[in-house]
Amino acid sequence: MSLASQAEDAARDYAAWQQAVAAVLAKARRVDVSELPADPERLLDTTTYDGVTVSPLYTRRDETGETTLPGNFPFVRGRDAHRDVNRGWLVSAAFGVDGSDAKVVNQAILDGLENGISAVWLGIGADALPVAGVTQALDGVLLDLAPLTLAAGADTGAAAEQVFALLDERAAAGDGVTDRAAVTVSLGAAPLTSRFAGRADVDVAGAVALAEIAAERAETVRAITVDGTAFHNAGASDAEELGAAVAAGLEYLRSLTGAGVSISKALGQVEFRLAATDDQFQTIAKFRAGRQLWARIAQVCGASEFGGAPQHAVTSAAMMTQRDPWVNMLRTTLAAFGAGVGGADSVTVLPFDVAVPEGTLETSKSFAARIARNTQLLLLEESHLGRVLDPGAGSWYVEDLTAAIAAKAWEFFQQIEADGGFAASLESGLVADRISATREQRASDIAHRKTAVTGVNEFPNLAEAPLAAGSAPLADVARYGAAFEALRDRSDAFLAEHGHRPKVLLAALGPVAEHNGRTTFASNLLASGGIEAVNPGTLDLATVTGIVRDSETTVAVLCGTDKRYGTDGVPAVDALRAAGITTVLLAGPEKTFADAEGADRPDGFLTARIDAVSALSGLLDTLGAK
Repeated sequence: MSLASQAEDAARDYAAWQQAVAAVLAKARRVDVSELPADPERLLDTTTYDGVTVSPLYTRRDETGETTLPGNFPFVRGRDAHRDVNRGWLVSAAFGVDGSDAKVVNQAILDGLENGISAVWLGIGADALPVAGVTQALDGVLLDLAPLTLAAGADTGAAAEQVFALLDERAAAGDGVTDRAAVTVSLGAAPLTSRFAGRADVDVAGAVALAEIAAERAETVRAITVDGTAFHNAGASDAEELGAAVAAGLEYLRSLTGAGVSISKALGQVEFRLAATDDQFQTIAKFRAGRQLWARIAQVCGASEFGGAPQHAVTSAAMMTQRDPWVNMLRTTLAAFGAGVGGADSVTVLPFDVAVPEGTLETSKSFAARIARNTQLLLLEESHLGRVLDPGAGSWYVEDLTAAIAAKAWEFFQQIEADGGFAASLESGLVADRISATREQRASDIAHRKTAVTGVNEFPNLAEAPLAAGSAPLADVARYGAAFEALRDRSDAFLAEHGHRPKVLLAALGPVAEHNGRTTFASNLLASGGIEAVNPGTLDLATVTGIVRDSETTVAVLCGTDKRYGTDGVPAVDALRAAGITTVLLAGPEKTFADAEGADRPDGFLTARIDAVSALSGLLDTLGAK
């Protein structure tokens, strides 16, 4: 068969598929097929916060040219062609962040290394391990086998001195390391991204000075971390995180080369830390796109072969919830999967209880840390995800999404450059304003329940124990579920004061088969705001007074079909008001009561796309949960 015949057959098959799609959509939308566009599948497209269109199906029509092999420019498929496939990515974990003394931290690190950890992320400084304890904390830790990353903020310089002294002492004592370059240390200086996040850190000049020292060490030492999670935690989209991170990375290169560091050595001093979310395909494409973007920077600088910067993935803090925190285990599993398949060099999984005030759950911190560690070990040891370099390569969807995210990120990077570079864009507010707009759009989508946060705005567990008193962790992170969780906090306070949660009566009309859909919807919606739904079954107008009295509430939600509202709606509203209900809401659209006026008309309408946060907040006000 000729190529022309194959193309004709493929075109006919695609046209037949489009006709089938049109038939299904026409039936679902209750319209005629002729009313649909010529390409009906476009009605199934979704758009990300970056403006990237995700199609319902990818075929050979979406095929792109084959990318280079791992280890080769532009490093989309990975920066290391010789990564040990029996090891996969490095399993990283944070230590020292609880302010424990050096001996306790050391024991935790050694226990972690014995149980699957292969990289150490050490918190140092305020509220963490004291700088003076670095040497003791690293006693017995073989840094040629387990790379070290510091998180020392303003104490980075002092912490680096401790690490350098330790390395020199070990080398002089003959620690058995024949290849000093196998000892890998990241000093973690992040002045530019810390400035955006409002965190204390060394200044750029200090970071450059550390990089000059690090570049001359026999060990593999990188001084600078471009911490993209600072943008993600503020609400950035994937492309915004990448674009801002690349802009910050370029600013470091300019500072380094301005101080006389060669471009090859300057590129060798920069690594990236990026957030991984539970949107697995977005995460896979994001890490691949991130490598492509930085490789492009290196190419423009005339050093393409040095454009493969390490990537440290950290599961998203923004996606973590306080309510139903057990679901966080699933979120972090998907995030770790995406980061690993996307080619991250090391991955840190945040503990599932990271957003929960201490004392809320009857579990220990060691349990949460073990689950976080074992999440990665399961993916590596049982699912064997590390056995293949870039397993997403060749997927029409993954390749298309990678290219689209890279293009959007490059656009944002160019906007930052046009504004004078990263530092200038911080002063002008360009980066903050752009990220703020995305954060507000996401918050609106979550409030309107267009975007689901399981256990928070969908399928909430109203019976779970209230949060423990005290300051909430991750207060500086724009967590997705925060607005709904604030409503649940109000419910908890009401429960503590009154002995029960705020209540609303479900006034169901007609048989169960008619009202079940809307009573379920109303119960789920109310629970997301911490409000208990009292459902006595089908409303009997003859006994409505007793039903209202037993419900112990002055608010009711009428639930039934649109047809039932037309016949029984007004009498039910009147009966409820006469029985003492002061606020009557309707589960359904306003059009079902278009002819009703005055007291016959419900006071509000609950539908699937209302601003649930606003509606539930007002309802809590009505119920006395201030």
